[in-house]
Amino acid sequence: MQIIRNTILLLLFGLSPFIGSAQIQQKPTWELKTSKTEVNMGEEIELIFISKIQKYWYMYSSDFSDSVGPTVAFFDFAKHPSYQLVGKLKPVGSHKHFDEVFEGIVSTFEGKAEFRQRVKIIQANPVIKVAIEFQECSKVTGMCVLFNDDLQFKNIKVTGVAENASQNINAETTLTELPNADSVSTQQKPNAIDTASKTGNETQKLGGGVSGKNQTSLWGFLIFAFLGGLIAVITPCVFPMLPMTVTFFTKKSESRAQALQRAFSFGLSIVGIYASLGLVFAFFGLGADFGNWLSTHWVPNVLFFIIFIVFASSFLGMFEITLPHQFVNSVDSKSSMGSFAGIFFMAFTLVLVSFSCTGPIVGSLLIEAVGGNFIKPLLGMAAFGAGLAAPFTLFAIFPSWIQNLPKSGGWLNSVKVVLGFLELAFAFKFLSIPDQTYHWGLLDREIYIAIWIVIFFLMGLYLLGKIKFSHDSDMPYLGVPRMVMAIATFTFVLYLLPGLFGAPLKALAGYLPPQETLDFDLSKSKGGSNQNAHEAKNELGEIRFNNLFHLPHELQGFFDYKQALAYAKKVNKPIFIDFTGHGCVNCREMEANVWSDKEVLKRLQNDYVVLALYVDDKTELPQNEWYTSTYDQREKKTIGKQNADLQISRYSANAQPYYVLIDANEKVLAEPKAYDLNVANFVAFLETGKKAFSAK
Repeated sequence: MQIIRNTILLLLFGLSPFIGSAQIQQKPTWELKTSKTEVNMGEEIELIFISKIQKYWYMYSSDFSDSVGPTVAFFDFAKHPSYQLVGKLKPVGSHKHFDEVFEGIVSTFEGKAEFRQRVKIIQANPVIKVAIEFQECSKVTGMCVLFNDDLQFKNIKVTGVAENASQNINAETTLTELPNADSVSTQQKPNAIDTASKTGNETQKLGGGVSGKNQTSLWGFLIFAFLGGLIAVITPCVFPMLPMTVTFFTKKSESRAQALQRAFSFGLSIVGIYASLGLVFAFFGLGADFGNWLSTHWVPNVLFFIIFIVFASSFLGMFEITLPHQFVNSVDSKSSMGSFAGIFFMAFTLVLVSFSCTGPIVGSLLIEAVGGNFIKPLLGMAAFGAGLAAPFTLFAIFPSWIQNLPKSGGWLNSVKVVLGFLELAFAFKFLSIPDQTYHWGLLDREIYIAIWIVIFFLMGLYLLGKIKFSHDSDMPYLGVPRMVMAIATFTFVLYLLPGLFGAPLKALAGYLPPQETLDFDLSKSKGGSNQNAHEAKNELGEIRFNNLFHLPHELQGFFDYKQALAYAKKVNKPIFIDFTGHGCVNCREMEANVWSDKEVLKRLQNDYVVLALYVDDKTELPQNEWYTSTYDQREKKTIGKQNADLQISRYSANAQPYYVLIDANEKVLAEPKAYDLNVANFVAFLETGKKAFSAK
């Protein structure tokens, strides 16, 4: 339902980003072997560790410097008089390469990870226990998960000892889970957060960290890209070519089989061309750092705002975005070539000729994809090409369907103009993000909503024929489809209107600036709850960064980690940490749909010290608060950089929203939680933390 709801919102209100919920990655298993079936005391053998890595994932090896950034695989062999280590741990089959994100050499495994350690057996029944720490990451989603495990080699057959001579043990020993595996101590990286208070506790690293774009997000994006291709078919540049191209395949082919072969070749060529474009863009924006910069920095967002305004102007008929005619004609001349080459250049010609209509859609998709990982732009463009190619292929298979197609006419330009209005509305989303992260104050909630009201009101008038653009045909009567679309548009406008006065507009949570930026909010309570909020604010004292950030639903809390710890110790309450961001759509959805529930809100108000940490804020701190992170060796100067460093270093997570419950000594009270719109789950999460705190 989440994908369907988001897809409907995207079609109605613009090309909005998909950000899915976090998922818990299952811990990989290890197969343990020995290099020999039998061993004499004093003899050396190899201990072999093998773990299968699922498709599209990779594991960091042990043969690179831990100062680069990623977690280096670490094997901690417990000391025992029955054996001794010989030499160092050796990875087998790892691949070293330069990582542009961490700016250093890393070593990784794909498909299978294998490590070998040579040991000397000193006694019979050797006790070999190993605590390991390793990190796996997904190429598709960007998810990076830190795992800890405890392994034991058992039943290694040692000859020369009478009482054990009769044992018949299989050469391949199996993994044995130790009781209380999580309690085994491993050597971990030091905490990278100098701003956090130090209590002597071990740094806590928890698995499940995600980069913000997971499998749900990828599938949603691919569905949206495919729908974008289908929409492109009904634009003035593409639709008239549909019957002409299909007729060419059916009439110029010697048999139906040949016609089908040519049609499929044509469709695959379109997919291949767009996938190639995605491949080019796939080389940009690899990694979370660039993705964060692209999504929150003012330079790319203002640039995207301008690009979308240009796209919208083109769709509205101000000008056409076209490629050089000489280049298009040159490609078209090659379409007469025989065999597959001619069909490919025919497809290439279609792509070029339709650029003025498909360019803005393709550009929008690439902007959404370029900040992600390598695979997203590639698959996104392939999905768009598949959507564009599907009708050509289907009509070639069933040519009689062509007769049922509506004739080309003014309705095609109307589709283009409606897309222009949507592009124009979505342009302001890009401008809104840096406006929040840099605190410009240009697009507060009421101004943003007012702009959308005007845009969609004009769009409704256009659908009714009350507004006419330069390329529009005369409309003698109002058709039923246009009337239905006009009703939907004006309904949306009426839905937006109460938002000017404080209505939460939950269906658009995350797509609008925060409620706290609204100057005139009638939804704020007038009675006791508001008075209680003011009393709580007085009790908290001077809250740092209170002029920059605000909690939703009149909650009172903190925005500085050290200050929250000190207050939690004073009032003896647990802390609710909200890792959030100005540009985080899912954060706003959680606040609007989950935090607003009375059971959740009651617990946040009464049982916890609320701490909101914005990871994308650009406010620079005083120089005496700067520090160099031990995680990535980079200096952290801004509020956002330090909060993000805290999240990834202490909790091995970089997705938002991400919720952590801790006590004043920084001990985690419950498994951290990510995006989840199930209110009951969130209440249970808060209750788990509360019970753990009370049981201390």
